[in-house]
Amino acid sequence: MMSTEQRVQTGLERFLQEGLPSIAGARIGLMTNQTGVDRDFRSTIELLQASPHIQLAGLFGPEHGLRGDAQAGVAVDSAIDARTGLPIFSLYGATRRLTPAMLDGLKALVLDLQDIGVRYATYISTMADAQECCAHAGVQFVVLDRPNPITGLHIEGSCLDPNFGSFVGTHAVPVRHGLTIGEMARLLAGERGWPAPLVVPMLGWQRGQWYDQTGIPWVQPSPNLPTLDAVTLYSGTCLLEGTNLSEGRGTTRPFELVGAPWIDPPQLAAELQRLKLPGVAFRPTYFTPTFSKHAHVSCGGVQIYVTDRETAQPLTLGLYLLQTLRALSGERFTWIEGAAGGWFIDLLLGADGPRHTLNAGTPVEQMIVDWTREARVFEERRRPYLLYT
Repeated sequence: MMSTEQRVQTGLERFLQEGLPSIAGARIGLMTNQTGVDRDFRSTIELLQASPHIQLAGLFGPEHGLRGDAQAGVAVDSAIDARTGLPIFSLYGATRRLTPAMLDGLKALVLDLQDIGVRYATYISTMADAQECCAHAGVQFVVLDRPNPITGLHIEGSCLDPNFGSFVGTHAVPVRHGLTIGEMARLLAGERGWPAPLVVPMLGWQRGQWYDQTGIPWVQPSPNLPTLDAVTLYSGTCLLEGTNLSEGRGTTRPFELVGAPWIDPPQLAAELQRLKLPGVAFRPTYFTPTFSKHAHVSCGGVQIYVTDRETAQPLTLGLYLLQTLRALSGERFTWIEGAAGGWFIDLLLGADGPRHTLNAGTPVEQMIVDWTREARVFEERRRPYLLYT
């Protein structure tokens, strides 16, 4: 899938070279994690702490923690960073929002995170909460931009119904929104009435580029997204998190392996191949998760291969996976409740209509048509906030 790379300069690299006059000499906080590195794998934390142009005063970590070692959903405690001596404020532990004490004495909060371009990913929710808190505190919000790894062209899925807003869906955007994290910050500010963030844009990134075409080294954005193929499929196969079926967590191919103990692999593969879904192929297989659902139990299922990422439609794939696996599972299939009640699938899809459609056994084709229409509307809505053409 590789093509000729075009060297892309990240917002971090531009910031280190050019600086920002508005925060020169100021005390700043840094929201980052293991993805905050330059192309020589030097940490954003250490690079900014060594900079003579700013005073790095505190670190802020999202889900998975500052070093990216915590599993999904695991609370992370605040601490003192052993390497730098700086306080680490966890935004996925006792609180998920910045407090006035965390922002005290800061002129700016700088964000350097590699997002994945999918609405479910919680880095966007953490960023949105931080933007709002900075707006109330009069602290400048700065984003060091990074690529959308699955391109800035492909938009897929329905827009979130605000009635189903949650930490896996914080704003009315499609599941696959085609924005960089800097562009998302601009859209959030514009549509929620917050001060516009100061975005340090990349140099050389084009909307049609996939991550492996940028020349930027890949650092997995979370413990269960080790590869670009996993990120490409995530917007569809993540929907299985709303069910008692395995999405491959606890294996070496999360979000590429799907199944359950009662699934017959050749039967599932045949049903999915019959659909002739573009850009993907299916191999019948068995796998045994070491943790998460069905831990230490052999599961039958398929491995999903991305054969043409330009034509693949992961959200469409996700709907057909739910439809097919539900039919093959019979009474063994169940939806999973969310932490605050209701059904988790409704929070992922941002509405309860898809669940009702699947429960009724109604074909999902009309949903896909409606989503395509919503994506076209969103494409126009996002236009004022784009930084790259």
